[in-house]
Amino acid sequence: MSQPLNKIYTHIIFSTKNREDILPPRDLNNIHRYIGGIINRNLCKSIIVGGTANHIHILCELASTVSIAMLLQETKRSSSKWIKNEYPELPYFSWQNGYAAFSVSQSKVAAVTHYICHQQEHHQKKSFREELIEFLESYHVEYNEEYLWT
Repeated sequence: MSQPLNKIYTHIIFSTKNREDILPPRDLNNIHRYIGGIINRNLCKSIIVGGTANHIHILCELASTVSIAMLLQETKRSSSKWIKNEYPELPYFSWQNGYAAFSVSQSKVAAVTHYICHQQEHHQKKSFREELIEFLESYHVEYNEEYLWT
């Protein structure tokens, strides 16, 4: 083959610094839309972006030429800058340093999309901490809990 052919779906999760409920709930759709635009401008395809006042979920198709680390570095940098400009009351806004990323099979794209779409309702029953640990355990990711919250 003379060209890369791939379709890699990735579910990415990251939070605000110190997991603070700092993103304005009334503007989450605008923030999610902006982040989706960053994903698209970086050659990937944003399927859905959602989350709450303290964390973001992204489901996207990862381009063959873009690493998750590069995509997240640019997404966090650009969105953080935009949030600071759009919301003067958040001059010190920043995202956490790390992220979690999980592969998603084609057959699960609709279920993950539904899950991300219903984050507000989901987090009435489960905290972000519980959610993240559940993902890590279901994907058998080894982790040190001490580093999850720094």
